[in-house]
Amino acid sequence: MSLAVKPHYWEQARRALARRDPVMRAVIRRCGDAHLEPRGDAFLTLARAIVGQQISVKAAQSIWNRLAASAREMTPQRVSRMRPATLQSCGLSGRKVDYLRELAKGFRDGEVDPSGWSDLDDDLVIAELVRLRGIGRWTAEMFLIFNLMRPDVFPVDDIGVLRAIALNYADEIDGQELQFAGRQSRQAAAQIAERWRPWRSVATWYLWRSLDPVPVEY
Repeated sequence: MSLAVKPHYWEQARRALARRDPVMRAVIRRCGDAHLEPRGDAFLTLARAIVGQQISVKAAQSIWNRLAASAREMTPQRVSRMRPATLQSCGLSGRKVDYLRELAKGFRDGEVDPSGWSDLDDDLVIAELVRLRGIGRWTAEMFLIFNLMRPDVFPVDDIGVLRAIALNYADEIDGQELQFAGRQSRQAAAQIAERWRPWRSVATWYLWRSLDPVPVEY
């Protein structure tokens, strides 16, 4: 069992999801006592989300490990001074290098200030974040889940979530939609997710775990 502090709503959400959704109940039971762990550093959460954009959790973790080893200290000050070639050697694309360096400089210079974000509702936080270069809605949703611990976020464009729904809810989905590519499949996923309100972040985390026993981190 993880020793990290779990979100205050976790047990309530877990019981509610298991009670109303038999498929989710089975997923939760397979995961045991594991839970979402808070990530308090805003820069690290956003940096990890940039690294993880459009790649698998396993690939993102591998790149992050190389990046952390190269940087030795994952702070805005340190990352902003790293050479683009050094960042690319860790496995980052040229575009992600630009995004990461700009994010680090923004935090370093005080242009990015997360101190007031906890007082904003989810949509306002997303609006603040997507103003930053390289931060789209998916990255903002990762921040809401892993840094602000918001309980009801559903990242409908997340590849892992769509895969997990396709696998776990195959009986409810037309066979032609099992690959979950395109707008119709996302609509089907969002419709299934409606039953999880107001705990869609928790359901999302369990769906990730149904694909990979290693907890997702951002």
